[in-house]
Amino acid sequence: MSQLVPGGDRAAKWDRRYDPEHIKVVTTAEKPIYSAHAHTKFDDLYEMEISVKQVLNSSGISTFQTASYLAFARMIWKAKQTYHGETLAQEAAVVIAKVVARGLTQAICQAIRSQVFDIGAPIAP
Repeated sequence: MSQLVPGGDRAAKWDRRYDPEHIKVVTTAEKPIYSAHAHTKFDDLYEMEISVKQVLNSSGISTFQTASYLAFARMIWKAKQTYHGETLAQEAAVVIAKVVARGLTQAICQAIRSQVFDIGAPIAP
């Protein structure tokens, strides 16, 4: 059976966790790790955006629509940080359906999904 934690104990734990001095110590110690991780992710995001622009250029998409396709690609990129395998393929299909309803071209979105992110189409149920 789970143990119930009294409100006073929860409040004390919250106070310790959000104490400015404690936060400063932890943040200072972990900043190099956080910074390296962020820089790696920023570089990955940049490379992904360059790849998406290459797909768009080869597909003849106008510069006016580039921002919308980059926003779509960022949604897929975010999903790829969380999901894998068939779940990722299904999440990508949901995102594609959403952006197609907003006016993007399905074939271009599928090309970005497969060429940039190497995500296949979901398996039909």
